[in-house]
Amino acid sequence: MVCNTVKDNALYQAREEFDIPDTADSGVLKDEEVALLYGENKQNEHCSRRIAYWNSENERLFEFITNNFELSAEKIALIYKKRWQIELLFKQLKQNFRLKYFLGDNENAIEIQIWTAMLSNLLITLVRSKVKRVWAFSNLVSIIRQQLMNYINIYSFLEDPEGSWREIVKENKLRYQNSLFPETQGAYF
Repeated sequence: MVCNTVKDNALYQAREEFDIPDTADSGVLKDEEVALLYGENKQNEHCSRRIAYWNSENERLFEFITNNFELSAEKIALIYKKRWQIELLFKQLKQNFRLKYFLGDNENAIEIQIWTAMLSNLLITLVRSKVKRVWAFSNLVSIIRQQLMNYINIYSFLEDPEGSWREIVKENKLRYQNSLFPETQGAYF
């Protein structure tokens, strides 16, 4: 199934409008067969289906062109929404995890690196959902990457980063106050 959004400069002629069932999502505005015009003088035609869908969450009108005449208009809109979520996931993975260069050159090594990035993405998404403070995903990835080798409670740290660091400094001072070498306070400071 090919499904694309309609570009502003696309030329098409409406052929037949299909009835929208009463049980369909209220966002489906139009379902019709169209002839897409293409070529140098727009003399060539391609028979397609055009679906107009109103997304009330984003308050936007979407128009989909597909070659599938069997699925319902509502199902095609849902497929496109899921496809868009996959595109956003790939964008997030490419922006926040180093998948431009692979550490190995065989199929297994590349697959392991991709799965590791996807698992990391999932874990960070779970952490982000449990933290009350609002964080941009990229900032959260950077902070977790920097603090990965420190023993901190990630949830309390993300809720109050400055307070958590003050707590760690205070604990370290108490830990080394009776030491023979108080100026060498472990690996922290």
